[in-house]
Formats: sequence, C-alpha cells, structure tokens
Amino acid sequence: MLGIDTNVVVRLLISDDVEQTRRARRLVDQSISRSEPILISLPVLVETEWVLRSHYGLTKDAILGVFRAALEARELSFEEESAVEEALFHWEDNSCGFADCLITAHNRHLGCRATATFDVKAARLPGTIRV
Repeated sequence: MLGIDTNVVVRLLISDDVEQTRRARRLVDQSISRSEPILISLPVLVETEWVLRSHYGLTKDAILGVFRAALEARELSFEEESAVEEALFHWEDNSCGFADCLITAHNRHLGCRATATFDVKAARLPGTIRV
C-alpha cells in the first residue's frame, strides 16, 4: 500500500501544475500496474478539503463532488471509508465544517457513544453532545 500526501491528492484532483500532475498520475499508474492500493488517510483528506476551500476557492458543493468522485475511483483507498461517506452525507446538509463531520463519524466508527464539543454548529450533528 502506498500512502499519498495532500499535495499529491490535490494535483490529482485539480491538475493545476502540469509537471506535478504528470508525476502524480504516473505514480498512480505504476501502483495500479503492481496491484498496490493507494491510501488517502483521514488527515490528508481533512487537509485536502481545507486546501480546496481556502486556496482554490472551491465551494462546498464542488468539494463534495470531487470527494465523491474520488471515493468511486477504483485506484484509491480511503482510511475509514465508511466514516468518510458518513461525514460527506452529514456535511452536505449541515453548516458545520467537514472536519467536524469527519471527527464525529470517525469517533462513532471507533465505538464512541458520542463526540463532546463546545462548537455550537458541530453539536447539531447526530452523535454529538454539547459541553
């Protein structure tokens, strides 16, 4: 398994740097030819959302679309994929941030009865309690 960093994920998703995108794509193609899964970890996913929103100005709907397409890509694997899918589902209909949705979903998948938070928006998510 090969883990990839945020900058590689962004090149694959945005293709804004021709040379880096080519190199990232070649890396993916080589891994596919070896039947080696490519992993996107939860920290990388959170950072990718932040980069796409803050640096590239993508809207929430655009990021949702990009992430859902990435989840469908056969060459990519995601840490806690079911938690990622749950987080995207909740993020779509909530005003809280993606990170809050992912934290709550991940904690639930780890067996937590709830996620305690001071964040008023995050406290509206299923499975959270406000402190």
